[in-house]
Amino acid sequence: MEIVLHEASTNTPCVTCGRSDDVIKVPVNGNVNGDVKEEDRIFSRLPQKDPIDITFENITYTASLGFRKGQKEILHNINGRFPPGQLIAIMGPSGAGKSTLLDVLSGYRISGIGGTVYTNGRPRDLNAFRKLSCYITQDDRLQPLLTVWENMKIAADLKLGENIPIYEKEDIIREILDTLGLAASINTRAGRLSGGQKKRLSIALELIDNPLVMFLDEPTTGLDSSSCSQCVKLLQELARQGRTIVCTIHQPSASLFQLFDLVYVLSSGDCLYQGTTEKMIPFLESVQLPCPMYHNPADYVIELACAEYGEDKIKTMVEATNNGKNLQWFDKPEFLPSLRKLRETHKSIAEKSKGGHLQSTSQANQLKILLRRGFLKSKRDSTLTYMRIAVNILVGLLFGVIYWQAGEHGGKVLDNYNLLFSILMHHMMSTMMLTILTFPSEMSILTKEHFNRWYSLKMYYLSITIVDLPLSIFCCVAFTAITYWMTGQPLEWQRIGMFTVISLLVVFVAQSFGLMIGAIFDVVNGTFVGPVLSVPMMMFAGFGVTLRDLPPHLYWGSYISYLRYGLEGIVGAIYGLDRPTIYCPDEDYCHYKYPEKFLKEISMKGDQFWNDVIALVLILFFLRIVAFVLLRWKLMAVR
Repeated sequence: MEIVLHEASTNTPCVTCGRSDDVIKVPVNGNVNGDVKEEDRIFSRLPQKDPIDITFENITYTASLGFRKGQKEILHNINGRFPPGQLIAIMGPSGAGKSTLLDVLSGYRISGIGGTVYTNGRPRDLNAFRKLSCYITQDDRLQPLLTVWENMKIAADLKLGENIPIYEKEDIIREILDTLGLAASINTRAGRLSGGQKKRLSIALELIDNPLVMFLDEPTTGLDSSSCSQCVKLLQELARQGRTIVCTIHQPSASLFQLFDLVYVLSSGDCLYQGTTEKMIPFLESVQLPCPMYHNPADYVIELACAEYGEDKIKTMVEATNNGKNLQWFDKPEFLPSLRKLRETHKSIAEKSKGGHLQSTSQANQLKILLRRGFLKSKRDSTLTYMRIAVNILVGLLFGVIYWQAGEHGGKVLDNYNLLFSILMHHMMSTMMLTILTFPSEMSILTKEHFNRWYSLKMYYLSITIVDLPLSIFCCVAFTAITYWMTGQPLEWQRIGMFTVISLLVVFVAQSFGLMIGAIFDVVNGTFVGPVLSVPMMMFAGFGVTLRDLPPHLYWGSYISYLRYGLEGIVGAIYGLDRPTIYCPDEDYCHYKYPEKFLKEISMKGDQFWNDVIALVLILFFLRIVAFVLLRWKLMAVR
């Protein structure tokens, strides 16, 4: 899809000309490169609801240090207030509790928390609050294979619902991209954007549904000074429109520090200062800690928070601010309404957002949009798609050359048996390891999008299951066709069908096994755990040790090994169904030219196909359910 940039006209609205899937015209208020001048920045989508005043009292957060290691309190009964229309910075040295406080206020963390968070004077209803807010993580969790426009289009379809016309959604997207200076990069894939562009795109995605509150974790991390300034100025502009914007920031420059309206300084979980940036120096003077001349106040307060001038200075500042209760260093604190006044003025803000689903669109529409995104990603993914196809074809050819016509030779029955087990190993390892290696990278994106109410976990899980079906079936069938023909297996439709069905089921089960591991482990641990857990599957499959030779106390393992049912199924497809005597050249002695004799030798029966299918289907459903439960647990565990 080609997207053309043109100068906006005051008389003619920007419309899509020609076919909608071919050309999209985007107005650019800046120059031809899409850079937006400060005076031209206009974001007309003002908040349509009452602003939100956030107050928190006696907030504590206790984290577990690990098994039998006890707990540690990170935040110590801190208090504070974040009025609307303000750009607020939470500052402090590393380990001060900045990100923890941001997580608590945004609702990202829900366990180990004490105290109360108020919105407009009322105790916060978390679900209602989440509908009015968004959380932008420190790392830019974007879909790298989708362009800027495609990322925005998917977000708009998920966050704006089905009732808004397509042209209106596109107008909203154009305006946001134009305002954030991303119009020139509209056809660029997100993975190829610069650091500043990725940060702006992360903000743009969440601006689509016009949130009242925005939480950003270290939005300037990894950016140069110019990009930092642009990013903070953009946030300042959004705050001026009535939004409450809260950022964590480590150690800003003096010029960057002045762009913030309010600053909240933390040290080891205590509040050292809360107020405007302009009043920080008078506050420091009031506690006998004047900022040295020509010294950046932001650097100086961080030095104080790090106890470079002594622990007693920290205690003095905490007492002066009453751990965040003192609001005298705000701009005109006498005009700040009390909690009671806020409660009376904004009676219905929570009630308006209560009820219904957290997501903005129906589950059926979520599934449709996620499927569209999934198939688009699959089409562009060189690892998950094209390399997977190539590997299956090449390995199929390799097996075919090594075991050429072994299936129709009575003297090569054992070789053919080795081939059948090798086929199962290929299906298991290639599918399982691919899932283990690729799914953890999706977890970070899933965590962000799911928390920001893009879609439900059920629809996401269903979509990734459906999206992978066509490719899994194609790769398995292509591999099976090549291997089956080149190795000389019996060309009977019934046997071919049985062989293919068992192969597909083993692929689906191995993929579910990999998904289960990928849901709870990172790539490094998953690549270790996956093969280790696969070893017992191979041991109990009946290949190296026949089933009759398994010790009685270990025989139960054969019932939970899906490779056992896979091996029994494909062996039955090749040598079962009363297969006649296998051709054997006269000069050779063929010990296993009688299929029944061979099946008896390996302790297998040729009439267990449907039992094997049922067992594999049950294991498949069990692993899929377990993978979903573990995925939900992982999403909740991080909170």
